[in-house]
Amino acid sequence: MAAEEKPIVGVKFLTVAEVALVMRVSKMTVYRLVHGGELTAVRVGKSFRVPEKAVHEYLRNAYFDAG
Repeated sequence: MAAEEKPIVGVKFLTVAEVALVMRVSKMTVYRLVHGGELTAVRVGKSFRVPEKAVHEYLRNAYFDAG
C-alpha cells in the first residue's frame, strides 16, 4: 500500500447536515469549508460525506487563543 493510501475500514462518515449540527453552523458554512478545501469530504453521487475524524481535526486546529 502506498504511503498516501489510507484504509477506510471503520471510518465513520457524516452528512453535511450532521456536520452542521456538530459544529453548530449552517449547512452552507459546511459546504463553503468543503469547497474551500478546509474540510475533507468525499463526494457520493451529488452528496458529500465528511469523515468524522476530519471534523475533529478541523475543530482542533480552529481553536483561537484570544488571550
